[in-house]
Amino acid sequence: MIRFKTIDYDKRKNEIIILEQTKLPEKEVYVRLKTIKDVYRAIKTLQVRGAPLIGVTAAYAVVLSGYKNSPEKVLRDAEYLRSARPTAVNLAWAIDRMKRKIEKGKEIPLKSPFKKGGNRGILYNVLLKEAEEIEKEDKESCKKIGEFGARLIKDDFKIMVHCNAGALATSGIGTALGILYTAKEKGKRFSVYSCETRPLLQGARLTSWELTKNGIETYTICDNMAATYVPEVDMVLVGADRIVLNGDTANKIGTRGLAIIAYYYGVPFYVAAPISTFDFNIKSGADIPIECRDGEEIVYFNKRCIVAKKAKICNPAFDVTPSKLITGIITEKGIIKQPLKKYIRS
Repeated sequence: MIRFKTIDYDKRKNEIIILEQTKLPEKEVYVRLKTIKDVYRAIKTLQVRGAPLIGVTAAYAVVLSGYKNSPEKVLRDAEYLRSARPTAVNLAWAIDRMKRKIEKGKEIPLKSPFKKGGNRGILYNVLLKEAEEIEKEDKESCKKIGEFGARLIKDDFKIMVHCNAGALATSGIGTALGILYTAKEKGKRFSVYSCETRPLLQGARLTSWELTKNGIETYTICDNMAATYVPEVDMVLVGADRIVLNGDTANKIGTRGLAIIAYYYGVPFYVAAPISTFDFNIKSGADIPIECRDGEEIVYFNKRCIVAKKAKICNPAFDVTPSKLITGIITEKGIIKQPLKKYIRS
């Protein structure tokens, strides 16, 4: 179904291969990440993006380090990687899973991976197995989210999406867009309105590329056109980077505004995300850390300066959608409906 692959791990060379997402839609380029610093930079600069995919990439990055380093060095590398992006909880979730394996294996002597015919080390093999399990779980979650979500889509639906929550954001078919792929497989007819998602245009660059590449009718609109088209759509479908106990959801900047518009017009607003995106340590969205990015992302458009040099810039990468604006959250375990706070806990 999906005609590209976002991530792969080369065991022979101990390198991570990623689809370089900043080059899309003009070029489909794959690059190799050889060090922890390479992975950190790839996550920070959005060469790799999407909460689930960041988690999978982080897991393989720990494997990268575990190939020849001591457990103590691998732990330091893992903590360094954790700081790459603060809002997407899957990054910390994956790091913590890998750290638990490292802590258990601290007393295991590492064998050289470089000796002819030698063993790569017990710890390395344990870490590789865990990373592969995380990737497998991500793919399975995407598939199940797709199955649950596709039940909501009827023939001739018009669906609005924001940012990119598709196969480009996961190692599988995607979360929000995975639902669309599953619905298409089931023979359902529908069309999609994709908000451009300023300032980095993940909707215009990535979602339009991904959906059209996979045969889905797609209309790209500017973010400020959303209020014009929401009354015509049957559903708004978005992903998430963090969901907290009361159902508040952090997602790409502009999601909250879209939710407010949908709420006003009575259009169902669904969030699609795996359980790994839930942060059970935070009670409300007010406590979600919001990443603020470099102002140059707004100042320059297509390498041209479009903002007065003396103007100050605000550039939060995410906003928080209050739970009361959300119709339901589609997970691999089913659809959580209102009241979200009650059903998230159960």
